[in-house]
Amino acid sequence: MTVYIIVLAMVAAFLALRLYSVLGKRTGNEGRPLARAADDRVVPLTFPRAVEATAEPRETGPKPIEPGAEQGLRALVAVEPGFDVGRFVEGSQAAYRMILEAYWKGDEETLAELCSPTVRDAFAAAIAARREAGETLENRLVRIDRATIVDSSVEGREARLTVRFDADIAAVTRDAEGAVIAGTLTDAVETNDVWTFARTLKSSDPNWKLVDTDEA
Repeated sequence: MTVYIIVLAMVAAFLALRLYSVLGKRTGNEGRPLARAADDRVVPLTFPRAVEATAEPRETGPKPIEPGAEQGLRALVAVEPGFDVGRFVEGSQAAYRMILEAYWKGDEETLAELCSPTVRDAFAAAIAARREAGETLENRLVRIDRATIVDSSVEGREARLTVRFDADIAAVTRDAEGAVIAGTLTDAVETNDVWTFARTLKSSDPNWKLVDTDEA
């Protein structure tokens, strides 16, 4: 019985810390290099057992912020001085990969954890339509070329950050018999997505969630 309780506690901790480990909190360890595994997945340093994230190591150079997003970011930092732009951008890339992979696989449980109810329901409807048609996706996120905060706002206690992702995705759709009906895995297609993440500031829930998606 004691072992069973410990296992339940570990599972609860995993769910509570999933997004916290990849989005937007300064930890003091940002300067430490992130080790890259053979499959390009990395584990956040602050919560090594919380979630397998896929954030790219932070690059040197200009900050990944469009001028129009600076005012909202200043308002956010005024409320939560511990917010770190670089770490958020890294985490947004991890979330981008995790959400895409969950959608492609039809993993509605993961989508529910990472998305608002509205976005989750939209993904779920598309997954249901795909299943009804007997189709499966065999997609792969080849790389994220760039992630840039293009807009930000703080209204009341809600903060919203909009990130543009320029990425290359290889996509294949198969029918119920496994035959390819669209796409190819040999040629990646340039993709430009604009995703908005939101969270309630000064709340006990540290998680950012995807609240809107669009194409650039």
